[in-house]
Amino acid sequence: MDIVSPAVRALIDKSSNDPDGYWGEAASRLPWFRTWDSVFVHEPPTFRWFVGGRTNISYNALDSHVNHGWGGHAALIAENELGERRTFTYAELLGDVKRIARALRGLGVAKGDRVAIYMPTMPEAIASMLAVTRIGAIHLVVFAGFGSGALSERIRLAGAKVLITADGTWRKGNLVPLSGIVEEALADPESPIERVVVLGRQGAPKGLKSGRDLTWDQFIALGDGQADGYEVMESNDPAFILATSGTTGKPKLVVHSHGPYQVGIATSARVCFGMSERDVWWSTSDIGWVVGHSYIVYAPLLVGATTIAYEGALDYPDAGQLYRIVERYGVSGVFTAPTAVRMLMRYGTEPALRSDISSLSRVVCAGEVLNVPAWKWLQHDVLGDRVPVIDHMWQTETGGPVFGNPFGVNLLPIKPGSAGIPLPGMFAEVRDLDGRKCDVEEKGIVVITRPFPGLTATIWGDEERYGRDYWGVIPGVFYTGDSASVDEDGYFWFSGRADEIIKIAGHRLGTIEVETAFLHHPAVAEAGVTGRPDELRGEVISAFVVLRAGNTGSDELRSSLLQTVREQLGPIAVISEINFVEALPKTRSGKIMRRVLKAVTLGKDPGDVSTIEDEGSVAEAREAWEKMRAKE
Repeated sequence: MDIVSPAVRALIDKSSNDPDGYWGEAASRLPWFRTWDSVFVHEPPTFRWFVGGRTNISYNALDSHVNHGWGGHAALIAENELGERRTFTYAELLGDVKRIARALRGLGVAKGDRVAIYMPTMPEAIASMLAVTRIGAIHLVVFAGFGSGALSERIRLAGAKVLITADGTWRKGNLVPLSGIVEEALADPESPIERVVVLGRQGAPKGLKSGRDLTWDQFIALGDGQADGYEVMESNDPAFILATSGTTGKPKLVVHSHGPYQVGIATSARVCFGMSERDVWWSTSDIGWVVGHSYIVYAPLLVGATTIAYEGALDYPDAGQLYRIVERYGVSGVFTAPTAVRMLMRYGTEPALRSDISSLSRVVCAGEVLNVPAWKWLQHDVLGDRVPVIDHMWQTETGGPVFGNPFGVNLLPIKPGSAGIPLPGMFAEVRDLDGRKCDVEEKGIVVITRPFPGLTATIWGDEERYGRDYWGVIPGVFYTGDSASVDEDGYFWFSGRADEIIKIAGHRLGTIEVETAFLHHPAVAEAGVTGRPDELRGEVISAFVVLRAGNTGSDELRSSLLQTVREQLGPIAVISEINFVEALPKTRSGKIMRRVLKAVTLGKDPGDVSTIEDEGSVAEAREAWEKMRAKE
């Protein structure tokens, strides 16, 4: 029996039988200055969408709404940890974007130039992004938690000539300085930066360099007499470049273009998330990540919704912060990460009960697999099964979701732990490294068999690497690097990155599967696992576990955890040791850095940890590991 509803099945069949027609119709829902000559042109390994079409993503996000009488509607609500709040209508946000656009032109920024933005999630950063794309330049947003090395490398790879930054960002009630990081990054003799704009968070910024640096007010004043109009862009002109997370190897600068990117994310906003102009939408991410680009900034504004930008930690000043914001603004849709759910789970349900969150109609998660226990806690304990908690999957390279549950068409049965089905217009399979399509329930590598709007068509400055890394691993298909299996209903079950699969005596276990098994124990808040060499079995599992409040690590608890994992996965999951820690090494976007855990278990240098949230977590993991080894 097909559990996919007739409405969703019809849309999938339509997109499968005539993908160009499907995407052409989707593109027609957005304004175009000139329609395209061809919907899709394939030039392996790259491709182009809506060729010859003329558009501008910033215009469609703002001007088009204001021109059609939507200027008085709230576009952006910004809040930070201090409780500072600002609201901008579409007309007001457009006014700010025009002022920044004029200032950029006053700095000599032109179409095709790269502008780096190193700022927290705040209105000036969002307006700067929209101003850059408005004038046809290309923005490179660097997460304002990265260190100087990561900032320097990304600026150099992009060839950015202007940097827009702030002198600090709020985190856990403190103003974290950014100016020193910027100075270290720009000390790189190969840095292409010519001018720096600094926004002061507490008065005028200090230590500015004459001839290079400008305060925000000085920058805006440069726009006097400059044009504030938009550039008409060919559909495939780049809108922005964004580095992959950099958790492994040299970062790749993914390119997303005006036409295909906006068609892809606006379509997924409607189909996957059911987003409309009536929504107050909150993505709890940061603008430094692709989620922030797509679902804090561009997609909500393209749809005409109200988007919330929050600067700070979700559990500051206490664990009720997220719920209070939902109540304060009547948030209807929340997009968050599984790591945030697990963090809130540590505090229990009491903080949620202090706020009225009845405005919510759905919660969606992405970033890593939303483990079943975390899903159950949020779905049943917090939300009382009133609204769905939906998982989905995508990457920086895809711009928006590839797999999900089409809430905007017809919600399908939710299978906790699964990322759902390939969304309409998406063509994905699970294959082995020889290119053979895997059988039902057989683990393999997720590949994309046909490009779709939003899939990156190149890497900035390295077309050869694009072809090799994405289309050359399994020839003819796009290699995602994620391991998964497909069940008999067509739902995808992700088990981790392909290079994180643990092989025990011939059995293949995904890190996600093992971590989920640990989460079934009521004392566990989070778990990170890695494989390490074993002469007898090939590999065994090293586990690092964060406990919920009120629990303490002990040998008795270790035995209980081992029993839980055995009950969930059977005897094939051979756990070598369990290490109790206060925090796991994670990127600032919330992904567990399992390569760091592996380095700890092997006694090796973890390498580049510039993306890590808490450097002390590495030392803590190493100390816990060494204590366990000493007991053996």
